[in-house]
Amino acid sequence: MTFQRQGDETENLLRPQRLKDFQGQQKLKDNLSVFITAARERNEALDHVFLIGPPGLGKTTLATIIANEMNAEIRMTSAPALDKPKDLAGILTNISENSVFFIDEIHRLKPALEEMLYIAMEDYEIDWVIGQGPAARTMRIPLPRFTLIGATTKAGQVSSPLHSRFGITCHIDFYNENELSGIILRSSGIVGTEITPDAVSLLARCSRGTPRIANRLLRRLRDFADVIGTGIVDVDIVHEGMKRLGIDLNGLDEQDRNILRTIIEFYDGGPVGADTLSISVGEASESLEDFYEPYLIQKGYLKRTPRGRMVTRKAYELLGIPCERKMDEDQGILF
Repeated sequence: MTFQRQGDETENLLRPQRLKDFQGQQKLKDNLSVFITAARERNEALDHVFLIGPPGLGKTTLATIIANEMNAEIRMTSAPALDKPKDLAGILTNISENSVFFIDEIHRLKPALEEMLYIAMEDYEIDWVIGQGPAARTMRIPLPRFTLIGATTKAGQVSSPLHSRFGITCHIDFYNENELSGIILRSSGIVGTEITPDAVSLLARCSRGTPRIANRLLRRLRDFADVIGTGIVDVDIVHEGMKRLGIDLNGLDEQDRNILRTIIEFYDGGPVGADTLSISVGEASESLEDFYEPYLIQKGYLKRTPRGRMVTRKAYELLGIPCERKMDEDQGILF
């Protein structure tokens, strides 16, 4: 238990607390800075914020930063933790004026809870049923002005009525290597690990465009540097660490390569459906779609077509497998 608490403390320590410390996403930060400053000057709650992006890009961190910049209290939960309307009502009736209410995985919110949120977000009231049967009556309970921040990895699964009630929508993209280098340098300073400039660049390249992965790999490389090195994370330590962790210089791990190899060897390069592929590689379909596929698609190894997932010629080259058939990559067809 001690090790788990220490890991959580380190993770929280690495989270930036202010917009100026949040690396990358410059356009998003510039816009948020304007919206937050305007709301503060008017002494109003910030409009509701919708955060969209793959896991590990900083949605929860950004929610905390927004609350800090607004000098507001923040209440945090996730949609799966909200089971009944009374759970949501209990939180909403206890938040303070101009506070922030953060719901992670908001696409998993139950319809009954969504209905309650509609009124809460627009009118700052909730309807509550008192009594049962013929004696039942509805009472409308006023709420303080608050900012709802909803985060999701699957914006398409959020209902249109809920989506439309957010006044600010922020799309968080994968980070480039320069942005990740800045995150790694900041994190190494916080945890007290010396890292060479070349090692920073190499580690950024291996981090899948994701700050959470960059910070996780930095902690593991610190372990390797302390035990088998001189305590300094250099290029040799990065190479050795990535080799032991099964991660290549493109940031792909064993399961990434297994997914591509399975499509090539079992399904002749595709197309193959997501459910079939998830069974073949022993991975939950949600993990496949949320974690593995976005990066493989972004790097050009995988394609989603109307008929299913297909690998590209680049995947054959990565795995050293000859591509014997002509590939029309625009149409995603092998023939």
